[in-house]
Amino acid sequence: MDHISDRRTFAIISHPDAGKTTLTEKLLLFGGAIHLAGEVKARGAARRARSDWMKIEQQRGISVTSSVMTFERNGLTFNLLDTPGHEDFSEDTYRTLTAVDSAVMVIDAAKGIEPQTRKLFEVCRLRSVPIITFVNKVDREGRDPFALLDEVADMLALDVCPMTWPAGMGGQFEGIYDLVDNRLLQPEAGTKDFQGKVEQFTGLDDARIDEVLSAEGAERLREEAELATGGYAAFDGAAYRAGDLTPVYFGSALKEFGVDSLIDAIARHAPPPRPQPAEPAPVDPTDDRVTGFVFKVQANMDPNHRDRIAFMRLCSGTFKRGMKLTPTGHGKPIAIHSPILFFARERELADEAYPGDIIGIPNHGTLRVGDTLSERADVRFTGLPNFAPEILRRVVLKDPTKTKQLRKALDDMAEEGVTQVFYPDIGSNWVIGVVGQLQLEVLLSRLEVEYKVAAGLEMAPFETARWVSAADPADLKAFTDLHRSAMAKDRDGNPVFLAKSAWEVGYIADRYSKVAFAATRER
Repeated sequence: MDHISDRRTFAIISHPDAGKTTLTEKLLLFGGAIHLAGEVKARGAARRARSDWMKIEQQRGISVTSSVMTFERNGLTFNLLDTPGHEDFSEDTYRTLTAVDSAVMVIDAAKGIEPQTRKLFEVCRLRSVPIITFVNKVDREGRDPFALLDEVADMLALDVCPMTWPAGMGGQFEGIYDLVDNRLLQPEAGTKDFQGKVEQFTGLDDARIDEVLSAEGAERLREEAELATGGYAAFDGAAYRAGDLTPVYFGSALKEFGVDSLIDAIARHAPPPRPQPAEPAPVDPTDDRVTGFVFKVQANMDPNHRDRIAFMRLCSGTFKRGMKLTPTGHGKPIAIHSPILFFARERELADEAYPGDIIGIPNHGTLRVGDTLSERADVRFTGLPNFAPEILRRVVLKDPTKTKQLRKALDDMAEEGVTQVFYPDIGSNWVIGVVGQLQLEVLLSRLEVEYKVAAGLEMAPFETARWVSAADPADLKAFTDLHRSAMAKDRDGNPVFLAKSAWEVGYIADRYSKVAFAATRER
């Protein structure tokens, strides 16, 4: 029970460029997992964020795949999942959010709630994931803090509770005031970095505030902080854990303001591992039998070894290295001899793991996203869907002799969820499907870098796809026989209807009422 209660498994979500990866770096720094405080600001090779290890991530300066990082602080184990912020990678992010117990939502102080932030929040709401809000970049010119809080409350229908408050913003920035512990974190030197200078007060009426801040800054802080504490909801742990209230922390990840308070908030308020949805009943973390599910597969994290790692969220039981678990759909137990804990691309062997931990299982195509692994055969975790692609393309090889390598690469990336692959019933041109345009660039980059396959893309005569099924197999056969030129199989052999447009999907669905056209398919 102690091992369960001391786990905090959380994700960081945001719109691109809100500072999510920078915050990830600083959480690792403050958590003692890294010791170089400038990796994000440094030049050249040192600028590579630890969580962005792919070549295309380093070139673009964005996250395109989820990373897992584990660190310990004050007796607690934190499992941090950094997710892509770009909407084109929403599938990867969605699946990652199924594996966490809470989330940190990062908002740019100058931009407020942005479209992708809202989409990711809605995913969290579907699973009642509690959210802590971090308003980033307050050392730059930004919007009024009250306007930001009101926007979070109105757009996301959440109660907000400010836990810290900026003493001025932008050019008037003089620090971050902790409304709970009555302390002020102050900037130092010309860069206005936080270097550990903290002033402790008895409260906002403490006369020493006037000595530490400018006269205007002290007056503004008292006035705004009193309005904030009086005008917004008081912190309620039960409401936060139910997903109805978000505590709000202001800060600057780059300047290291508010990061310490954020880690303390996750430690103090974020829930330990929670029951996970499954059939025939939810799985409680206190169950003695080991269960877990694969929410991500990543190939070639170490290109020299052509490795293939399945990321498993442990849901119950005490996992020990070498034990045998049975994957769903496989029926045959597999011995897990080399389970690993992650630090982005770096790793170490895991002798034991507990509910809430994320472990990596090296395998060669045995495990796939959505697989349940357990000591019991009667459980299957639910809620990890595939989404219908919004862009379909044909892959064109520049060297026809590399057909075998191409198929291997496409199958690998389909297993990871980077793309979906459809094999048409008529014709030999494979069709790939993605949710966003940037996924196509990742596909071509990885084909070249990891598989040494030069390829291009050409327009497909289709725009979207739907999985088809029917209660009566005869109805499905009649439909597929009539539309053979538009039928394909996904890599599991499920029938897929390739449509020229969304309008055609609606038109065909109306005509064939006995056939179901699904935009999602649970694995």
